[in-house]
Amino acid sequence: MPRWLLPEGIADVLPAEARRIEDLRRKLLDLFQGYGYELVIPPMIEHLDALLVGAGRDLARRMFQTVDQLSGRTLAVRADMTPQVARIDAHLLNRSHVVRLCYAGSVLHTREHSVLGSREPFQVGCEIYGHAGREADLEIMDLMVRAIGLAGEHSLRLDLCPVGIVGALLDRYPLDSERRERVHELMLAKNRPELRTFLLPEYPELARTLCEVTALYGDLQRKGGVFDAEALLERASWVLSDLPALPAVLDAMRSIAASRLWEEHRGVRLSLDFADMRGWQYHTGLTFAAYLEGHPLAIARGGRYDNVGVSFGRSRAATGFSLELRELAAWIPEAPARAAIRAPWSDDRALRREIAALRARGEVVVQVMPGHEDEHDEFSCDRELLYHGGRWECVSRIAADGRED
Repeated sequence: MPRWLLPEGIADVLPAEARRIEDLRRKLLDLFQGYGYELVIPPMIEHLDALLVGAGRDLARRMFQTVDQLSGRTLAVRADMTPQVARIDAHLLNRSHVVRLCYAGSVLHTREHSVLGSREPFQVGCEIYGHAGREADLEIMDLMVRAIGLAGEHSLRLDLCPVGIVGALLDRYPLDSERRERVHELMLAKNRPELRTFLLPEYPELARTLCEVTALYGDLQRKGGVFDAEALLERASWVLSDLPALPAVLDAMRSIAASRLWEEHRGVRLSLDFADMRGWQYHTGLTFAAYLEGHPLAIARGGRYDNVGVSFGRSRAATGFSLELRELAAWIPEAPARAAIRAPWSDDRALRREIAALRARGEVVVQVMPGHEDEHDEFSCDRELLYHGGRWECVSRIAADGRED
């Protein structure tokens, strides 16, 4: 096998795409800073048990693991940065007030999530710690929508799910961890026939209720700029009428749907899905996923994961979102090559001063190597530095051609 071949699911990022990705990364971090989020940069590798806090076996299967030759402990390459950021909030910052943190960096997976995915996603996200109210959820959703909007105007659907509902139902029955995990998989797939077959022999009432929960989904209608969730919430109230936690869940959904936030995001469609169980081992409350029209995979995901910091010594309310930067950057329309200034390669002091001054003003100046005057790259050199009248002048290439003629 040739040495230059990369492992499956791993790819180089070439100049045009890399420029688009890096431009978007800078815009995202500037956006987050404008909301008061502080940037943190966790390490790529750390102890496995720290990376698995609250995440369950699914995340462990996605991690590359090795043994630390210094300590003998198991180390892992991060597959998700959120547990690391929770550790930083709980153990290193140790602040008592609301903390807003953001991050951007590569993670590594043992397998792709889908045939369209990469094993080395570039994860960007934001987290709020220390506030359990819906204000934090709305701020995170607002920021997520604006972040996606940096890739251009696209039709966006936001799916909401009260992920704790199914867990509360399962808590009533003596199901072991493997059977609970299987139930969640079937719920996520909305596989009602197999779900019914799996539960009916021992738990017929649970089978009936969960099959009805899988049907609790649908788009919400806009009314006066906000969304009306009453029809779907009434169905949920009937199906889950004896669940003590339901009134609080319905109030939260109703409040989110009726928020004036959506008046600022007219291009967003909102839907509810009570059976979207992604992250059930990790999330504790409202979760949300953002989908661009024509794309089968979520472009961003988020939700509440209160009390994950307990394992790090502090119990903190927490909510946040993350997106895959490369995937989002792919939705940015192809931009024309960046304008640049062409200059000859020379050791002339005056020329070097002029080039330095132009670069200090933000201009791209490409010095042409001798013998390569006709070669081109991703920059569009529409101007040129020419020596004229005893000094170096920056003129348009059209004017330069005219002078040369």
